Amino acid sequence: MNIKEYLKDRQELVNSYLLSYTETPIRPGALHDSMKYSLMAGGKRIRPILCIASHAACGGRESDILPQACAIELIHTYSLIHDDLPAMDDDDLRRGKPTNHMVFGEAMAILAGDALLTDAFRLFVRRGSFESGRLLLALEELASSAGIFGMVAGQAQDILSENADPDEDTIRFIHEHKTAALIKASVKIGALLSPADDETIRAMEEYGQNIGLAFQVVDDILDIVSTTEELGKPSGSDEARNKMTYPAVYGLEGSRRIAGELIDRAIEAVKNMEGDPAILTGIAEYLLTRTN
Repeated sequence: MNIKEYLKDRQELVNSYLLSYTETPIRPGALHDSMKYSLMAGGKRIRPILCIASHAACGGRESDILPQACAIELIHTYSLIHDDLPAMDDDDLRRGKPTNHMVFGEAMAILAGDALLTDAFRLFVRRGSFESGRLLLALEELASSAGIFGMVAGQAQDILSENADPDEDTIRFIHEHKTAALIKASVKIGALLSPADDETIRAMEEYGQNIGLAFQVVDDILDIVSTTEELGKPSGSDEARNKMTYPAVYGLEGSRRIAGELIDRAIEAVKNMEGDPAILTGIAEYLLTRTN
C-alpha cells in the first residue's frame, strides 16, 4: 500500500474513534467543548497510527487496539494544550487554529489538559481481548513515557534550558524525553499487546526510539525552513525563545545527517522481524521527508 494512503486511512480511523469518544456528554459543557476543540483540531495522529501499525506488524488486529492507540492521542493532545500556555511556550496558534487557552481561557485549558490526561488511562485499560498481564505492562510503559521518566521530564528540561548554551548531552535528553519517549511507547505498546515474542518487542522498541528522536530533529529543522502556514504554528519560535535544538548544536546540515542516520537505524532494527515490516519502514521514511 502507498504509505500516504495508509496514513490517511488510519488517520480517518483514529479520527472516527476520537469523534465517537467526544460524543459522551460531560458536565460542565465548557470543559467538554475545550477538550473536543483541541482533540479534534486536526493533526497527523502519528502516535496512534504507529501503535496500530506496530500491533498489526506483530500479528494483532487493528480494531482490537484502537482504544489504547487513541488513549495515547489523548495524552499527546493534553501535552500540546499545556505546552502552548503562557507559562510554558506561550503560543497562540496550533494546527492553524487559535490555541486552547486563547479560546477558552487559561483555567479551562489547564483543566481540559488535566481531563484528557486522566481519562486517557480510563480509556487505555479497556481490556478487550488482551491478557491482563500484558495490559499492565503496556500501562506501565505508557505512564513511564508520559511522566517523570519521559515527556514531563523532557518538558521541564526544555524550559530550564532556555537561554542556555547549547550542548549535546542536554539536547539529546530533552528530545529523547519530551518527544521520543511517547513515540517509542506507542510502538512498544502495539507490540506488547500482540502475540510478539520478547526479541520482536525489543526490536520494536529500538525502532520506536530512533524514529521518535528523528521526529523531533526534523521538527527542529522545519521550525527554521518552513512557514507558519506550512507548520500550522508559528515558525521560528524555537529561535525566538532561544530554545535548545539540534540545529543550534549541529547546524542544519548536521541535523539532517543525524535524522537520516536515526531513520536508517530504525529500519535496520525491524528488517528481520517476524511479520511484515514494510509499513513500519514506510512510516520511518515518511517521517524523514515530511514538510509539516
